[in-house]
Amino acid sequence: MKQIRILLAAIFSLALALPASAAKLSLAEISAYLNSLQSASSDFTQVNSDGSVSTGKLFIKRPGRARFQYDNNNLLVLASANRVAVFDPKSNQPPEQYPLTKTPLNLILARQIDLSRSNMVTGYRSDGSNTIVTAQDPQHPEYGTIQLVFSEGPVTLKQWVITDESGQKTSTILKNLKTGGNFGQLMFSIDAELARRR
Repeated sequence: MKQIRILLAAIFSLALALPASAAKLSLAEISAYLNSLQSASSDFTQVNSDGSVSTGKLFIKRPGRARFQYDNNNLLVLASANRVAVFDPKSNQPPEQYPLTKTPLNLILARQIDLSRSNMVTGYRSDGSNTIVTAQDPQHPEYGTIQLVFSEGPVTLKQWVITDESGQKTSTILKNLKTGGNFGQLMFSIDAELARRR
């Protein structure tokens, strides 16, 4: 049994080594790419800390705005005006709201992103085909971290994993990310969504 495990481990290692190795993207390249993402949209798959999986559509308008439209259950998460609001149709309560600055997502929605800032990057590596960067708010590391996965040729954000202050992890995998797009302000307005749901 032990020999089989060793053999499987060797095969798995070989399979990982087969793709052409890509050079690790520099933090300056990644920062420039993120700063160029003034608006973007993407399909996404979200894997929650309890193992549940959700899909939907993401819209980003930097600085500070994002819209997560979930399929099937009409769940909606909006980030704008320095707030994040979770609109859960299953709840009779007003949407849960909290400051955007207290979430690691704020790091990629910021007006200016500079990953070379002191104590911002806590992990930086390549897995052979992707560059993986783990970042935190250097002023408030207690707010958690965001791990970003980038491919190159051209540089593309593929995934992020948010670890919140309690250690819970949420993975968001992006598919068909498209840069650009003229998204109206109402798409991201928490107050407008509140008024619409009254």
